[in-house]
Amino acid sequence: MFEFTVQHQQGRARVAQFHTPRGAVTTPMFMPVGTQGTVKGISPQELLDIGSQMILGNTYHLMLRPGEALVQAHGGLPGFTAYPGPFLTDSGGFQVMSLGHMRKITEEGVTFKSHLDGSLVHLTPERSIQVQEALGADVIMAFDECPPFPAERDYIQRSLERTVRWLDRCVSVKTNDHQALFAIVQGGIHEDLRQQSIDLTLPFETPGFAIGGLAVGESKAEMFPAVAFSAGLLPDDKPRYLMGVGHPEDLVAGIALGIDMFDCVYPTRTGRFGYALTDDGRLNMNSSAPRKELIPIDDTCECYACRHYTRAYLAHLLRAEEMLAPRMLSLHNLRYLHHLVERARTAIASGKFHDWANEWGERYFKGKIPEWYQQALATGAGQRV
Repeated sequence: MFEFTVQHQQGRARVAQFHTPRGAVTTPMFMPVGTQGTVKGISPQELLDIGSQMILGNTYHLMLRPGEALVQAHGGLPGFTAYPGPFLTDSGGFQVMSLGHMRKITEEGVTFKSHLDGSLVHLTPERSIQVQEALGADVIMAFDECPPFPAERDYIQRSLERTVRWLDRCVSVKTNDHQALFAIVQGGIHEDLRQQSIDLTLPFETPGFAIGGLAVGESKAEMFPAVAFSAGLLPDDKPRYLMGVGHPEDLVAGIALGIDMFDCVYPTRTGRFGYALTDDGRLNMNSSAPRKELIPIDDTCECYACRHYTRAYLAHLLRAEEMLAPRMLSLHNLRYLHHLVERARTAIASGKFHDWANEWGERYFKGKIPEWYQQALATGAGQRV
């Protein structure tokens, strides 16, 4: 049911088919984030129109509101949201870090103060799996402890060991064979701790593996060596998911290193703040220049915003605080990332990925390609900088 078949490969970069109960998806892919059961401001039909393949939902938030029972009564997230494609749900483990001022961690699990009303919420590995099974996602995540950055090395080691014990409990209580449980490897930016986490996690032989604990405050120069190291140790015949990463340059570098799946709130959050993603970098639609430009955001983009509206019109909507502006910028940004990974897949299939990634980087970074990006491409190609 969850077969993963690599179709093309160049260096570490690869194109594959990942089969789920609601259809096959092609990787590498970017997954829009629908934290509350919706991708902010974007309808399910619009998501399909721009090429979205899998949507991410948030276990912690949906458990608190509206509650997993109501979602289950709709037949799970597809019925609840009217998005017919595959879903992935995170486990709530990220909130272990992000709600650090409102929680207590024990071996049993985590006790939170709800961000909604301050009531106490208990989340354990068993409860996380129970909620995710009720939500009905195709891919569910093991409950993990995600350390913040920076964190003491001893704490990172204790947390990765606890994550493995929690994984064992997740595997033990999972009952739905129509859901793929992905394990999460931790270890911060320390290669030896990443090695330890992977050594302890691989024996569980889950249908896929996620790289967690990154993009939490460290620099890209610190993050990508950890990505390269971790991805290089994960199985070739299963999907690799880099959690919470979604800047354009991160996608290209991650794909070079063999990452198959990405997610992030970045494209929609950036759109709501008035920024558009392009091959020339991030375009500030709040600045003065777009107000007089009678051209689309990107004349190579086929999203609704670029086919129908000028930069000047969208800049006007932003200044007038009309809701159509953040909707259209979010839609464009999501389509931009989908198109970016589509171009990467085409380049891999034609054996030209590294040339394409270098050319894209030259334009995006305006000729000043950072060392971390060069190193990621070189590592993915099996070269040394």
